[in-house]
Amino acid sequence: MSARIAATPTHVIGGHDFAAWRSAARGLIERGIAPDQIVWSDGDAAMGDLFAVADAGAGAVPEAGTTTAAVRVSKAFLALAKNAILHRDPARHALLYRLLWRAQSEPQLLRDTANADVRALDLLVREVRRDKHKMRAFVRFNPVADPDGTPRYVAWFEPSHHIAKANADFFVGRFNTMRWSILTPDLAVHWDGARLTTGPGSARPAAAGDDAFEHLWLRYYASIFNPARLKVGAMTKEMPKKYWHNLPEAALIPDLIAGAQAREAAMVSLGRSGDDRTAPDTLAGVADAVAACRACPIGCNGTRAVMGEGPPLAALMIVGEQPGDQEELAGRVFVGPAGQVLDAALATAGIDRSAAYLTNAVKHFKYEPRGKRRIHQSPAAAEIDHCRWWLDAERALVKPRVSLALGASAGRAILGRTPSINRERGQSQTLADGTTLWLTAHPSYLLRLPDDKRAAEEARFAADLAAVVGVCEG
Repeated sequence: MSARIAATPTHVIGGHDFAAWRSAARGLIERGIAPDQIVWSDGDAAMGDLFAVADAGAGAVPEAGTTTAAVRVSKAFLALAKNAILHRDPARHALLYRLLWRAQSEPQLLRDTANADVRALDLLVREVRRDKHKMRAFVRFNPVADPDGTPRYVAWFEPSHHIAKANADFFVGRFNTMRWSILTPDLAVHWDGARLTTGPGSARPAAAGDDAFEHLWLRYYASIFNPARLKVGAMTKEMPKKYWHNLPEAALIPDLIAGAQAREAAMVSLGRSGDDRTAPDTLAGVADAVAACRACPIGCNGTRAVMGEGPPLAALMIVGEQPGDQEELAGRVFVGPAGQVLDAALATAGIDRSAAYLTNAVKHFKYEPRGKRRIHQSPAAAEIDHCRWWLDAERALVKPRVSLALGASAGRAILGRTPSINRERGQSQTLADGTTLWLTAHPSYLLRLPDDKRAAEEARFAADLAAVVGVCEG
């Protein structure tokens, strides 16, 4: 687009209100005023949310009817600009206007990641988004009371950028039924249960009174602190020290870090794999030791160990792969979808589940986070081998006549090698202790089959269980 050369520069006082910036920038583009003819002044010090445009010379404004074509702007640019305008960098107004100016003749400009201005915009946006995330993570409300006695919750936060008002909708959605205020040095945001208002900023208020819930939170935070997973660098990156003075749990962190090495050593000693250990002499003792085991990465992933269950001298032991999402949450084996398939097959075969001992080759849940879901991941051979010691301890105490291994992972945990289920299923094998092993598929395999193949495999699975009944009764 052609630029109009003003006799003197156009002075624009900016702020962090996006609608005001958009209106002012559109007007400047329509008047054809090039970026190098504008002097931007940051009005944040005076909390300027509106843009004041002052032309220093009469020749700066073109006559009526001489405006350019309609301003073109992409949705992608608007989305980025809404965040970038909240940054405290005083050069942000000039940067945004340069990009908007060039976008009139270069509509694909934002795709040029090698462009210095595009990279600078990306950096501003990422820093603002990170600041929004930190505010959502580290705002802590304390209960107070309004003058009329109505409960209100007040939080103090020091954002790096002008994000308090832009972030307010998140807190309205999360704490819609509370009356709350978030105070920052620049701005205060208030929610009365129906209406969102803003007010002037303030200094940090005095600490709120004693909060019983805060004591509960501190106990919970200390209890979930896992010394085996402590990475101080990563922790301080995600929870920078600048926020610590607003977080009640921050007072615990130095002592938790200082004692982490000793706590981890004690946990590893209790759960160490190796032949030098003496196996617990009760199933309850095995459960306690399994819960403390950190011999492999699965044991260190923060999930709850799930111990086997059933009669202590059951004739049949059924071994699966590992607890799933629902099993880890419930703390019980085979209560999820695969467990329902197994229950149905056991009933068909005439096997009373309550008379069998059910357990898994691996006692912790290995998963991959995907959004809010935890997606199952199969344990590696080394992880199965680490947990094999615990399964051996269970088998030594239960003394089952028959062990039924569901899938290759369970087979490896008993045999010490990975069997071929297709070749070895449906055949009895005599183990070193004189007991019998049967191999079959894991019920989760049946869940993954298409409908036209599931019936045949379910019948094959039922036949395997029926054969096990004969061995147990023989």
